[in-house]
Amino acid sequence: MLPPFAQKRISRLAVAATVLLSLAGLPTPQSTSADELPKESVLPLGTANKAIQAALDACKKDGYRVSVSVVDRAGVLRAMGRADGTGSHRVDSSRKKAYTAASLRRPTSELADLIMKVPTLQALRDMNSEILILGGGLPIEISGEVVGGIGVGGAPGAHLDDACAQEGLHAIGAAPKGLAPK
Repeated sequence: MLPPFAQKRISRLAVAATVLLSLAGLPTPQSTSADELPKESVLPLGTANKAIQAALDACKKDGYRVSVSVVDRAGVLRAMGRADGTGSHRVDSSRKKAYTAASLRRPTSELADLIMKVPTLQALRDMNSEILILGGGLPIEISGEVVGGIGVGGAPGAHLDDACAQEGLHAIGAAPKGLAPK
C-alpha cells in the first residue's frame, strides 16, 4: 500500500490527466463496476460429461457407435466422447452439429427441414466452415437460457442421432427439444 502522500499525488495526477484528455477532445477513462458487467451462465464440465455419457449409453444400447460433443454458448468445445470403434470423421460431425445448434439456437434437424422448405435459406450452410446442418445437434437450454449445444454423429440416421442427443439433455435436466422419438 502506498503512503497517504503518494496516494494524494497519484489521485491529483489522475484528475489532471482526465481534464487534459477531455480538453483535447480525447476519450477519458471510464470506470466500470462489476455490477455493470453482463452475467451469463456457464455449462460446467461435469454437466457436459454427464450429457455425453448419457447420449453414448443411449446409442450403445441400440447398437450405434457414435461420437458426442458438447460446446459452450460460444460454440467452443467443452467435452467430447467417442465410442470404441467409432470412425474418426464422426468427431468433426458431432462437434460441428453441437456448434451449429448452440450458435443458431435451434435443433439441426429443424434447420435442415427449414432450408429444404425455404431454398433461399440454403446460404445458412455457408455462414462459416463450422456449420453443419444435419440432424443430431440440439441446443442445451437450462432455465430458459441456451448455455451450449450437444451433437451426436454416427447413428444410421439423423433422427437416431437426435434421439441420443435428447437422452443427453434429459440426463442434465435441460429443456427437451420436442423431436420425434426414434
